[in-house]
Amino acid sequence: MEAEAVVKDWWLYHGTGEGADRRARLEAGFPPPWRDFTGAPDPGYAPPGCAGAAWERTWRRGEGYVPDEPEKDVVNTALHLRRPLLVTGKPGVGKSTLAYSIASDLNLGPVLHWPITSRTVLRDGLYLYDAIGRLQEAGLEQLRTPGARPATALPVPAAPPAPDGAPGPAAAAGPAAPSISRYLRLGPLGTALLPQDRPRVLLVDEIDKSDIDLPGDLLTVFEDGGFLIPELARLAQEDPTVAIGTDDDPDAVVRITQGRVQCRYFPIVVLTSNGERDFPPAFLRRCVRLHLEPPGPDKLARIVRRRLGVDIESGEEYQDLVQAFLDRGEDGDLATDQLLNAIQLRLAGAWSAPADRERFLATVMQHLTGPTA
Repeated sequence: MEAEAVVKDWWLYHGTGEGADRRARLEAGFPPPWRDFTGAPDPGYAPPGCAGAAWERTWRRGEGYVPDEPEKDVVNTALHLRRPLLVTGKPGVGKSTLAYSIASDLNLGPVLHWPITSRTVLRDGLYLYDAIGRLQEAGLEQLRTPGARPATALPVPAAPPAPDGAPGPAAAAGPAAPSISRYLRLGPLGTALLPQDRPRVLLVDEIDKSDIDLPGDLLTVFEDGGFLIPELARLAQEDPTVAIGTDDDPDAVVRITQGRVQCRYFPIVVLTSNGERDFPPAFLRRCVRLHLEPPGPDKLARIVRRRLGVDIESGEEYQDLVQAFLDRGEDGDLATDQLLNAIQLRLAGAWSAPADRERFLATVMQHLTGPTA
């Protein structure tokens, strides 16, 4: 039997969808003075809304998430404080899905996804600059303009003026270097930090796999709510405003002034960790932390009902699958979607012979950790 829903007045995130009114409260909320940012939105740029394929993927993944009351308390704490949410727990408990649930519940548009590996550095999340591509195009342009000096050559000294003030010989002008805007694109973190009237949801997935320096490098960005693109800052006198692409769409350009990206509303940052490493205290101090435990029988029943429309109490075979999932979970980690896969197969009539039960369970509920992983 599904537990009665608990709703608290101060909650913004409920995990139930239909959150347009709560999003309005989120946008109009009062941030802590130290988390109030002043970025000015580009009136010509519109972030993706709640329509299209990207939003459909976010909504489908997020609408089936079933948060408990303690989870809602912690998520809403992060929303009110405008702090990153660090979510820990075993693989398969729904850490990444929580980010999609927040976005779908509050109608915040598609989730920006930044997967982390051991080679990831801060700039990968902020912006991408194809310097080699720009040099190659400059070289091609040089080939198209015979006799012109290379665009990368040193400046040629000006010729002395001709007698009687007549104009001197014009120096051979090289082709103009291609615009830098075509070779710059904001990454997922950089796009999330664009000044907007509503926050974007950014999923920083498996940050525990990162190089040891990345959590520390993120601190300044999290505190300042912005960053500088040096390649644009160097050109600020000649070209103070440059339009570049975003992580959502390279063609949906946004204007960056003086090379600075400064948020107006700090994004909803969800960082996930499987516990493969510890983080420095300075990093942890700036995050709100949530630990997700594997779901018990009641929560599993609610997840199956939400995802598949199946009432566990309606059939012994479904109860048997849930119990088998719990029993096998004592010997090694399992992911909730493995139970969903098992029930989906039974709904399709697969593996229905009683003699196949053990092979069926061994096939769809293989341990993620433990001696048989």
